[in-house]
Formats: sequence, structure tokens, C-alpha cells
Amino acid sequence: MTKNRNGKKIRLKETQLLILGYLLVILAGSFLLCLPAASRDGEWTNYADALFTATSSTCVTGLVTVDTFLKWTGFGQVVILILIQIGGLGFMTVITTTLMVLGRKIGLYERKILMQSAGTMRLSGIVHLVRRITIGTAIFEGAGALLLATRLCPKLGFWEGLYSSVFHSVSAFCNAGFDLMGRYGAFGSLAAFSGDWVVCLTIMGLIFMGGIGFIVWSDVLDCGFNPKKFSLHTKIALYGTTALIFAGALLFWLFEKNNLLVGKSAGESFLISMFMSVTPRTAGFATINYAAATDSSLLLTMFLMLVGGSSGGTAGGIKVTTFVVIILGVVSSARSDGDIVIGKRRLEKNLVNQALGLLAVYLAAIFAAILIMSAIEPFSLADIGIEVFSAINTVGLSTGITPDLTLTSQIILMLLMLMGRVGALSFTLAFTQNKPILTKYPVEKILIG
Repeated sequence: MTKNRNGKKIRLKETQLLILGYLLVILAGSFLLCLPAASRDGEWTNYADALFTATSSTCVTGLVTVDTFLKWTGFGQVVILILIQIGGLGFMTVITTTLMVLGRKIGLYERKILMQSAGTMRLSGIVHLVRRITIGTAIFEGAGALLLATRLCPKLGFWEGLYSSVFHSVSAFCNAGFDLMGRYGAFGSLAAFSGDWVVCLTIMGLIFMGGIGFIVWSDVLDCGFNPKKFSLHTKIALYGTTALIFAGALLFWLFEKNNLLVGKSAGESFLISMFMSVTPRTAGFATINYAAATDSSLLLTMFLMLVGGSSGGTAGGIKVTTFVVIILGVVSSARSDGDIVIGKRRLEKNLVNQALGLLAVYLAAIFAAILIMSAIEPFSLADIGIEVFSAINTVGLSTGITPDLTLTSQIILMLLMLMGRVGALSFTLAFTQNKPILTKYPVEKILIG
């Protein structure tokens, strides 16, 4: 709530309040990370590094300019972990959960903001959904931490292993991609565990459950795990995600069998290929060195990053449902069909326009960012492309150039991360005014194609 020049109260739009909320969380996090207590060297941290890390954490991206384990103390790592959890659940979900614990009532305005934050289409039942999100998150992250602890505790000791397990479980479920594996080599991510089935499968499972969307969880529970009763949204999210994961894994194996997978066993090749397909959806963990990957693999990674996960979850990208709607719209247009039908349900034509509009905003932002960064950076187009796609789709994968980027490029990436977390279309609409169109003009035809 703010006031204009005439002293009248102006209520911020839901999208504006979301952006403001994330900015406040980022600024608070960056201040804490600047403190000497957050840095292993006991010195004040360069604000650019602190701000970039706080933005990446809150926007659950995973791009970093400094290694998380080697740079930050336990205090700094906990700050990052809290930012990841707030960013993953959505700050409004965290606030609402706190208010419910305190017995406070949730008003209509707050419910509308929650609806925007959670990505749901219905206002009714939103508080119940938040309760499910909170409980479900605790269960999944707790189970993931216990599974990871079976592998990390023997290696790192009980307490260090347990702490590391919790950190990676939260990071994976929130699709953040932050890791504490710098002890095995700076910026190495999970390369030291590329052949560890327990670690990789647990991380992949957490990424999937976080990225599939809170709405999908809720629907699956309401339907008693009966696929025949699932909503169309849930079916598209589950089947589309599964198809993309297995198709992506097969393509990664074909692209890398004579490169990164040389000398690997069949089982390890399968595990690495699956991980390479899951992590761009949008977690940012890596078990291979992307700088050594083939151009085909990098291009496929960019595509998977753009598609992302499902609406209403912790993932970024245009979302699987958006991708499916666009494909169906293109097919329908090619066949000159009147209706777009899937699963014996007809989709509104306006839905296709919204999906294409969302894709256009993403592609425009990506093109502009790559154009500017390629003009001021000495790196290849593929390297810059991975950074840009990774930032706006909140992934966190990199070929290793992030620490060497200029401040201008880092600012561009931070803006892209914020845009990706809020949603590119919502980010754009937050700065526009919705004015009713009172005039209808004559229809005119033009040639396209």
C-alpha cells in the first residue's frame, strides 16, 4: 500500500507486491552475506558477490560467482539455505504459514497474492493448499535428507554429513542447485558422485517432486492416486515431464557416448544421461563438466531449460503445460482445425495466445541478454547462451564462466533470475497498466508466413 501525489491510497498489484517481496528478501540476504561472519576469510565480502549469491539463492537458480563451500562459513551457508527455502516455497507461502501458526486470519488481498505466488487458478482452498505445501515440503525434504545421509555421513562424519544432507535435500527440492561439494574441487557440483546411485537418484527424485508443482501434488492426493481421476493439468504435467526426461536422457546418451561417456559402464552412462536430462528442469546440479560437453548436448540443455518444470512448483522455464499447449496450437493451426482437443477436453483458443505470448517474452529477453553479453564478453556464444538460459529459467548450469563475467553481465543475469522466478509474463505485466479498450476497429487481413 502506497500513496500518490494527491494523498490517495494506491494498492499495489499482486505481481508488484511479489517482486517487491523478493527484492526485500534479496537485499536482506545480501547484507547478511556481506558480513565478516559469513565469509571464511573473516573479511567483508564484495557486495557484488553477496548480491549475486543472494539473488541466485532467492530465485532458486544456482549460478554462483564464488564456490559455496569454499567461500561461505556455516553462518553464510545457513543464510543461503534460508533464502533457498523462502524462494522455493515463495515468500508469501512462508509468511502465510507463519501467520497460521500464530493463529492470524488470512484476508482476501493476501489470498490473491498467494494465488499468484502458488500459481493456482482458484482462490478457494488456497490456504488449505498452503498447508499442504508446507507439510509436503517438510516430508519430501526430510526423506531426501535421510537418504542422502546414508551416503554422506560415512564420508563426512555424522554431524557434517547430516548437515550436508539437509542442505542438498532442500537445494534439490527447491530446484536451486547450490551444493557444498567444493571440498572435492571448486565449482565441481556433484561430479564426485556421478556414479553414486543413491545420491543421484535421491537428488533426481527431489528435483522431480519439487518441479512437478504443488498443484499436481494436491490433485494426486485428492484423486487418491487414481490416474483416471487426475485433472487435465496434472496429466499433462506428469506425462509431459516423464516423456521429456526419458527422451532427453536418450539424446544425451547419443550425443555424449563418444565424448563424456567414454570409458563409463552401461549403468553409469545411463545414470549420467538421466541426471543430465533431469537437472535442466530446473535444478542446476551437475555430474559432468558442461564445458567439455558437445554442442548438441548444450543445445538440448538450453531447450530443456526453456521448457522447465510445471506450473505452481519450484521450477522455472515456460513450463511443460505451456510447451504442450503451444505444440497443440501449432498442430491445430497446420490442420486448420477449429478446436484444440486433448484428453477429450477442448482448450480455449485464448490459452494458446497466452502461451505464445509467454514464449515470446522469454525469447525476447533471452535474445536481448545474449546480444548485449556477447558484445562485452570474450566468451563463445554457446557459453553465454548457457548462462542466459540458465538464469532466466532459474537453472544454475554453467560452463564455468560465471565468476569471470563483468559486473554488467552479472547484473543482467540477476535481472533475468528475478524475472524467471516471478514469471516473465507476470514480471512484464507488473510494470504495465491494464486499461479497458473502449473502441473496436474494423478487421483487416495481412499476409503472414
